[in-house]
Amino acid sequence: MSKLIEVKKAAVEFLKENLDSKEVKVVKLGKEKEIWKACAEVYEDDSFLKSMNLPPKKARNYYSVQMDDNLEISSFKRVSSFEEEKENDSL
Repeated sequence: MSKLIEVKKAAVEFLKENLDSKEVKVVKLGKEKEIWKACAEVYEDDSFLKSMNLPPKKARNYYSVQMDDNLEISSFKRVSSFEEEKENDSL
């Protein structure tokens, strides 16, 4: 199996487990030096609607995930948009 596919699967599994979301789609994936970087689109329950006890609705959020060649996640963070992640990244 291609390393690219393995990295994509690792990022998706990590986000699904840690964000309790079933809808995760990698929209960007690349390698810079020894670090794999992925940007994923994640659909989560809207926290504002949830806090107001209103009917649930999914909100689209973007997350950046970094991992090494052994697929060990070194960091992840929520970014405000896919465009922001593109600006802050040289991939």
